[in-house]
Amino acid sequence: MAPSTEAASRPFRSAAPHYLAGRPPYPDRLVRRVARLAGLTAADRVLDLGCGPAMLAAAFAGFAREVIAMDPEPEMLRAGQAAFGQIANLHLVRGSSDDLSPELGVFRLVAMGRSFAWMDRPQTLRALDALIVPGGAIALFDSGHQDELPDNAWTVRYRALRHRHDPPDAANPRRNSDNWLCHEAILLDSAFSMLESAAVIERRRTGAAALVHRALSMSSSTPDRLGAAAAARLAGEIEALVQAVAPDGALAEVVTTTALIARRPGEADV
Repeated sequence: MAPSTEAASRPFRSAAPHYLAGRPPYPDRLVRRVARLAGLTAADRVLDLGCGPAMLAAAFAGFAREVIAMDPEPEMLRAGQAAFGQIANLHLVRGSSDDLSPELGVFRLVAMGRSFAWMDRPQTLRALDALIVPGGAIALFDSGHQDELPDNAWTVRYRALRHRHDPPDAANPRRNSDNWLCHEAILLDSAFSMLESAAVIERRRTGAAALVHRALSMSSSTPDRLGAAAAARLAGEIEALVQAVAPDGALAEVVTTTALIARRPGEADV
């Protein structure tokens, strides 16, 4: 079944209820390291751009005076408000990278968790150059699994199972293009060309319910894209996979979470 027009124009609308329940959290150790590398102080401001339900924004709230969490999807902002609305210095704002302007003020750090791939990346970096203070940084967060680790053997089957249900046009249209360049290539040609990376590797225990939520939080397999019947079939197949691999209902997984930190040359010690 072809996805609805709304599913195509708002790819994360129906993912919002599943995001926090399914996505692995950002490790505190990695957040602290990025805050240190960016020189964050209690006087600084942070922007979480393409924030989803504001997981990164909440993680950085303890290191800054104010955190702005910006996302174009109202359902994501509602999920973020429900989860983190009690954090006094976190403010959720509807908008996208197209809305970056001096009205937002300036920031020491701009963090993004996988959202950068959905943007016009060179234009976004040009806009951020005017908003990030001297010595400030951009941090691009991602997470994944090393298939070679024994604990992650099941993830190959999980990904294959999930992708069997993907609609034909489910991929990010920008990332799926023939001329796609990795983030590092884009950053090296920008004002933020001094790059370094940090990673944290953690073993976790994950149940079937979380893995169902994780699948339904992906842009290619949201409930809107799949439809109710296909989403239910996907959930059943994931539950069967977990039961086959871990009869006690809890899988081990080793999650590698990375941060690619980009700064202007010569400003690291500002």
